[in-house]
Amino acid sequence: MNIGKWVVTSFVLFAIFIGSLVTVCMRQEISLVSKNYYQEELDYEVQIKRIQNTRELTEKPSITVISDSLKIYFTHFANLDTGEIRLFCPSNERNDKSFKVYASQSPEQGFLINALPRGMYKAQFRWSIGEKEFFVEEIINI
Repeated sequence: MNIGKWVVTSFVLFAIFIGSLVTVCMRQEISLVSKNYYQEELDYEVQIKRIQNTRELTEKPSITVISDSLKIYFTHFANLDTGEIRLFCPSNERNDKSFKVYASQSPEQGFLINALPRGMYKAQFRWSIGEKEFFVEEIINI
């Protein structure tokens, strides 16, 4: 075989390699932190107000993980209108989980999290009392 055939063969193999690489790269999922990232960015002024309302509270909620349970301690559960806690997994959105938080006389509410994969999560607790909305976020490890 002469040198010309080797050059043509190497260019063809290189083109096949690049074509395969482009195909694999195009099939990869590229996701933002949230599917509604841009809308959430526009609504961030409301989020800033929630965080400011939370800072003004004398007693803030506490979020902890005890064995296979997520526990929220908050003395104002009785006054709660609506509430939700979201476990946000930065590494994989399929691991995200949300729980409704209800008004209760008990200062503690718990949720089973034993089905979730181990790792770091952001526990985002959002609630409202009257006309005011609040938000707190803590990093937890499961």
